[in-house]
Amino acid sequence: MLTSTTPAQPAAPVAEQRPHQTTLHGKTLSDPWHWLRDESYPVIDDKDVLDYVKAENAYFDAAMKPHAALVETLFQEMKGRIKEADSSVPQKDGDWIYWVEYEEGAEYKKWYRRPAAGGDAVLILDEVAMAKDKEYFRLSELSISPNGKLMAYSFDDNGSERFEVRVRDLETGAMLPDVIPGTLSSLVWTAGNDAILYGLANENWRTDNARLHVLGTPLSDDKLLYQEPDIGFGVGIGKTADDKWIVIATGDNETSEVRLLPADNPLAKPVMVSPRQKGREYSVDVREKTLYIHTNDDHANFRVATASLAKPDAWTTLIPGSDSTYITGLAIFRDYFVLETRENGLDQVDLRHYNAPLTAGRIPFPEATYVAGLGDNPEYHQDKLRLDYESMVTPDTVYDYDIATGKLETLKVQEIPSGYDASQYVTELVNIEARDGTMVPTSLVYKKGTPRDGSAPMHLYVYGSYGYRVPPGFSTTRLSLVDRGMIYAIAHVRGGDDLGRAWYLAGKTTQRKNSFNDFVDVAKGLIAQKYTSAGKIAIEGRSAGGQVMGAVYNEAPELWGAVLAGVPFVDVINTMVDETLPLTPGEWPEWGNPVTDKAAFDYMLSYSPYDNVTAKAYPPMLVSAGLNDPRVTYWEPAKWVAKLRATRTNDATLLLRTNMGAGHAGKSGRWSALREDAEEFAFVLTQLGVEK
Repeated sequence: MLTSTTPAQPAAPVAEQRPHQTTLHGKTLSDPWHWLRDESYPVIDDKDVLDYVKAENAYFDAAMKPHAALVETLFQEMKGRIKEADSSVPQKDGDWIYWVEYEEGAEYKKWYRRPAAGGDAVLILDEVAMAKDKEYFRLSELSISPNGKLMAYSFDDNGSERFEVRVRDLETGAMLPDVIPGTLSSLVWTAGNDAILYGLANENWRTDNARLHVLGTPLSDDKLLYQEPDIGFGVGIGKTADDKWIVIATGDNETSEVRLLPADNPLAKPVMVSPRQKGREYSVDVREKTLYIHTNDDHANFRVATASLAKPDAWTTLIPGSDSTYITGLAIFRDYFVLETRENGLDQVDLRHYNAPLTAGRIPFPEATYVAGLGDNPEYHQDKLRLDYESMVTPDTVYDYDIATGKLETLKVQEIPSGYDASQYVTELVNIEARDGTMVPTSLVYKKGTPRDGSAPMHLYVYGSYGYRVPPGFSTTRLSLVDRGMIYAIAHVRGGDDLGRAWYLAGKTTQRKNSFNDFVDVAKGLIAQKYTSAGKIAIEGRSAGGQVMGAVYNEAPELWGAVLAGVPFVDVINTMVDETLPLTPGEWPEWGNPVTDKAAFDYMLSYSPYDNVTAKAYPPMLVSAGLNDPRVTYWEPAKWVAKLRATRTNDATLLLRTNMGAGHAGKSGRWSALREDAEEFAFVLTQLGVEK
């Protein structure tokens, strides 16, 4: 139920308030917009709910209509920087060489292969055809059988992230009758090429199982190989580098447990590597009869340990943990292994030999600040390592690193058809002091000649959760802001793992406010250093980064000239008390459990953006949502916007755009997604007065 004027020029929708209260730990919370959660979710068919969401979309369309020319200009700029007819660098895997291609104008990819011994290219999967006439399409998994003859793949065509599995005979092109609906997992072949391991999403959109499907048999005959009893743990399926073992990994955001199954006998009794211990994370790979374990059991920055298959729980340190070196990844190959590390926030790739594991063969990269790591390396034995590299001024580059010679060979540099001159741009890494004295790194890119007198507008981006680092990499899209005189910045706040695991731990649970404080203090520091001024800063965050947007929107509204909050996690209390929601139990280690822990409840309530909206002036904001989003449900941003409209004291532009046929990631086609970017940047530019 809502009020609005004519569809042609609607007023801002006003969502009806309906009394609803909950009491927890002796405190009663009022939530008059609770009704925006459709009781039949994940089906959304409540007329009042849909009417409100549609009215917000109509209001968004009307508000953006005067800027249609700017949106189109930005879209064409962004599109002009993308090579339409493009392909990935081919990579050998077994007897075949694989790659993907985009055709001119196409929204989606085509997957090809050709015989490594020579022969013609064969189209093995056509996303363009699969996505035809669909509002949304996403290919999730593509897995080739060990003998190269069969292909299993899974896809989602509504954004709900419930994937359907199909199997194709690559020799004949025929589809096999096997169809597995409702999956949410990798697809892993057994060594016999006749069966697939997968996981089903349960009714709460969690993967708590691993199953075995033998091709040609009914799904009712599929074997349940593992069922996870802990409501907060998810199950993942993988394979060791030598393809001899299937890995069943289970865990939450802070604890993990791994079992191994022989790939040639998946019904065998699993090998338990080491039973779960709260707060200990580990992953496993296998070389011959030795396990290689990447774990944080005795150092927050992880160590590498080994164990024998006969005694998988007896771990011996191979590479010790270090305060200065954060081990982010471990890759096992036949003749060597590779450590991906980070030192002082900078990526390193170290090649190590089994007979001298402490001697690092560090791969050199040409810039002082960059993003680098392993690329696609599917084979157990490789004479060359595929690497990916970029920086805020250097386009994505694909290298092969020759193990024997130590030389980097450039295979491909991202092409920008409309032109790009890296010498015209400057990138910096500056450290800003937060209120508790912590120095927070911030990456900047701007055009040469941009003034340092406070007059330049800025776009400041953040994520800051789950130990995920926002890499200071290259983006053709952001050039549309930078070329208009804006400084683009990434605040590497606590909650990410930019400066090691401790950096992540300092932004979660009872220290969550550090992420918000860091972001505000970075903005104030950049203002003090004359990069920009208060009111000239556009800020952006998505998902958990959208939570940062909500918190700083409440804390320091005077600093921001425009806000982009993408699928924002803002209704923290109501989401974290509801264990029926897909992600909630697995999220308790990240945020705390407000049901069982009063201190966690009080702390969350003190920062939850939805619960802390007050009667004051707020800056302009564009909020986005996905009706089918299982991660941040559509009603969180909808309720937040409704409350802001009813509570704030000013009438700054406040827009909500809900994708009616998509989920957490927004629209799926490359051009459809780019047009959404253009809309968001048009909002920023017009609100900051950079363009009308």
